[in-house]
Amino acid sequence: MAQNLQERIVAALGTVQSARAGTDVLRAEMVRDLAISTEGRVRLTVLLSPQDDASIVRDVRQAIERVSGVTDVRVDVKDASERARGGATPPAGAMSSGRALPVMDTSPRAQQPRGSVPSPVAYPRLGRIIAVSSGKGGVGKSTVCVNLAVALAREGAKVGILDADIYGPNIPRMMGVMEAPRVIDERIIPLEAHGVKVMSLGFIIERDQPAIWRGPIVMKIITQFLGDVEWGDLDYLFVDMPPGTGDAQLSLVQATQVHGAVIVTTPQEVAVGDALRGAKMFQRVGVPVLGIVENMSWLECPHCGKPTALFGCGGGERLAKELDLPLLGQIPISPRVTQGGDEGAPIVLADPQSGAARELAKIASAIAAVAPTGATTGA
Repeated sequence: MAQNLQERIVAALGTVQSARAGTDVLRAEMVRDLAISTEGRVRLTVLLSPQDDASIVRDVRQAIERVSGVTDVRVDVKDASERARGGATPPAGAMSSGRALPVMDTSPRAQQPRGSVPSPVAYPRLGRIIAVSSGKGGVGKSTVCVNLAVALAREGAKVGILDADIYGPNIPRMMGVMEAPRVIDERIIPLEAHGVKVMSLGFIIERDQPAIWRGPIVMKIITQFLGDVEWGDLDYLFVDMPPGTGDAQLSLVQATQVHGAVIVTTPQEVAVGDALRGAKMFQRVGVPVLGIVENMSWLECPHCGKPTALFGCGGGERLAKELDLPLLGQIPISPRVTQGGDEGAPIVLADPQSGAARELAKIASAIAAVAPTGATTGA
């Protein structure tokens, strides 16, 4: 019985085509470590190269899920180049340890041609592309991004969120949408919530799947989310960046024109120091920093209204002065903000009269003022 199930799974995988290789994922040697339990649980690894369409992971999972007798599917994703450099070549044709193709150039960076860095592509239909970034994690960057997008959509703007936080894609949960997007005529249809179009890697990979990917694959995913998603005509596309100054930030500015960056920090000096480096990175690559957002500025007593600065005070203002940038706003701590993020109910909608919601709406208006939309139609 187990053998019959394996044969059916192998046959299903043979129907999943790799556009890069021009053949199915088995012949392209993209499938590794296939394991099947007697209860019908299936686990396998897909080797993804920078030239592969990231949605092939979803296609593999769905093909297996349709096989009779399969009760659960887990797909791990790994960088094909890492396996290609891994050492000894296993026996050809062994499903559990097939050979990885050497698809990425492993020569030192200094030997690569200058033309290998792609030229930025304009996406005029996406309107103003705004990166929301932070120097360190845990400062509420994704929460700020979601609420700014929803606040502008509530005012009538056409808004999208591109979740570029490849290593921690939290936007689906915060927006309350979790299903896989449809693909029509080779175009990915973004999901929509609270009047905002959303695209995230979290819609494609498993919830517990770590994204252990290097720069070229990060670049491929961001480029695909910009160009292969049917965003329609937007006024604003907010891009939720991962913390720091790494591959995703560089990939975004190499892929397209970024009209501005918003830097999120908390008042404490550790966060401010990291935020300073993040702001300087955007300035050095020619992206204007629109301003600083200080999150978790104080806790407001629910009884007397007195503010308590749990994480220090004045850090955002000092950073804004050092960079000669506007302090766009200071957002107080509110349990409703955290609750809304967990439940997919942004605070600007769930409790619009709260102090945090009013401040976020003010920040959204300030961003609209410094980055006004122009014509959003075109090729």
